[in-house]
Amino acid sequence: MTDLAIGRPAPQQEFNLLKVLGPVHVWGLGVGIVLVGEFMGWNYGVGKGGAWGALIACFVSGLLYTCVAMIDSEITSTVAAAGGQYAQAKHNIGPLMAFNVGLFMVLTYTMLNASDVQVAGQLIQLGAQQLGHDIPWQPFTILCLAVLTWLNYRGVFATLTVNFVITAIAFLTIIILFVGVRPWTPAVMMFHKDLLTDLPYGWIGVIASLHFGIWYYLGIEGTCQAAEEVRSPGRALPLGTMCGMITLLIAAALTWYVACGLMPWEFIGWDNELAPLYDAARATGSPTLIGILFIGTLLSAIASANGCINDAARAWFSMGRDRYLPAWFGAVHPKYRTPYRSILFLTPIAALFALYIPLAQIITFSILSGLLNYTFMPINMWAFRRKWPIGSIRRGFEHPFHPFPAVTLLILCIVTFFAVYLGYGRQLLAMMAFYIIASLWFAFYRYRYVRRGAQFTMPWPKPQGY
Repeated sequence: MTDLAIGRPAPQQEFNLLKVLGPVHVWGLGVGIVLVGEFMGWNYGVGKGGAWGALIACFVSGLLYTCVAMIDSEITSTVAAAGGQYAQAKHNIGPLMAFNVGLFMVLTYTMLNASDVQVAGQLIQLGAQQLGHDIPWQPFTILCLAVLTWLNYRGVFATLTVNFVITAIAFLTIIILFVGVRPWTPAVMMFHKDLLTDLPYGWIGVIASLHFGIWYYLGIEGTCQAAEEVRSPGRALPLGTMCGMITLLIAAALTWYVACGLMPWEFIGWDNELAPLYDAARATGSPTLIGILFIGTLLSAIASANGCINDAARAWFSMGRDRYLPAWFGAVHPKYRTPYRSILFLTPIAALFALYIPLAQIITFSILSGLLNYTFMPINMWAFRRKWPIGSIRRGFEHPFHPFPAVTLLILCIVTFFAVYLGYGRQLLAMMAFYIIASLWFAFYRYRYVRRGAQFTMPWPKPQGY
C-alpha cells in the first residue's frame, strides 16, 4: 500500500548537485576567476608603490596565496562539500564563524563579478570608440551578466567547460604579447632601463601596493566551491588548485614585465587606466597584438564573471541548505541540478554595483571580503590539525611544512590590512561594521533556525579533546 493510499503525502524528492567535474574544470574555475587580475586592477598598486613596489607586492601576495592554496587543498579535499571555506568553518570552528565566512565569500565573488562585467561593458565601449562609434557601456554590461547567469542556470559542466576554454585563450594572449614584444632584443621595444625608477614613495609605498597586489590572485580559493561536484576531490582539488597557482604566478610575472617595459609607471598606475595590458599592446603599434589583447582582456573579464557567479551561488546555496539563510535558497533545480534560486537572487546585486559604483571601490570591496576570509584560514588550519591529527581521518591531501604556511598567511594578512587602511580606511571600517551587524543578526535571530546536527556531514570520529 502506498503512502497516498493511506492518506499520507508522498515524500518530496531531494535533488543533489552532480559530480561531473575533473581537474581541468577546477583549474578553469580558479584561473578563470583570477586571470582578469592580470589584465586590469593590479595597476592601481603601481600608482601606490611604483613599478618596483608593485613587483614586490606581486610576489609577496603570491606567497600569501600559495599558503592559501596549500591550506585549502588539504581541508577541502577532506571536507568535500559545496561552500568551500564555509563548509570548513562549520565543521572545524562553529556556526558564527561559518556564517561570517559564507558572507565573506559571497561578497568577494559578487563584487568581483560586478567589476568584471563593468570592465567587459567598458571594453566594448572602448573598442567601438576606436572604430568611430560612441555608444554607452551599460547595456553591454547587463547583457554580459544576463548571458552568464543563463549559462550558470543551465548546468555546471557546460559552465566550467566554457570557462576552461576561454581562460586558456586569455592566458595564451599574454604569452603572445610577451613573445610579440621580443624581450630577447632589449631597447628595441622594451625600455626597462629608461622607464624603471627607484621606489617613488619609499617602502611605505611598497606596503600600500599590497592592497592591489593580491588582485593578481584574488579568487583562486574559489576552486573549493566545486568540492561537491568533482568526481575525485582528493585528486582534482589539489591538482587543479596548485596548477592554477603556478599558472597565475607565471602570468603575473609576464604581465608586470611587459607593461612596465612599454609604459611609464605613472601612466600604468593612473586611476582612470582601465586595461593596462591592452594599452601595452597599443604601445607596440601592432594591429595584430592590439586585436589579440582586446580579445584576451574581454575573455578574461567574461571568464572571471562566469566563475564568480558559480562560486557566489554555491556559497549562498550552502548557507540556505543549512538554514543559516532562509531554506528557500537551498533549492536545486530538478532538471539542471544547479542552485538556481541563489544564482538568480545574487545577479541583480552584482548589476547594481556594476552600474553605479566606481571600479576601484568595487575591487576594494572584493579584496576586503577576501582578506577577511584568508585571515580565518590559519585559525581553521590549526583547529583542523588539532581536532583531527594526521592519521586520525583519511585526508585527500596533506600539505607540508605545517604550521609555517598558516603563520606566514596570518602575518601577511595583517600587513595587507594595514595596506588597505592606508588608502581606504573608511571603507575598511565600514565593511567591519557591516559584518559586526550581520553577526549580531545571526546570533540573536537567525541561529534559532539552524539545524545544528544536520550540518556535520563528514563521517569522522569525535574530535580529540571532546
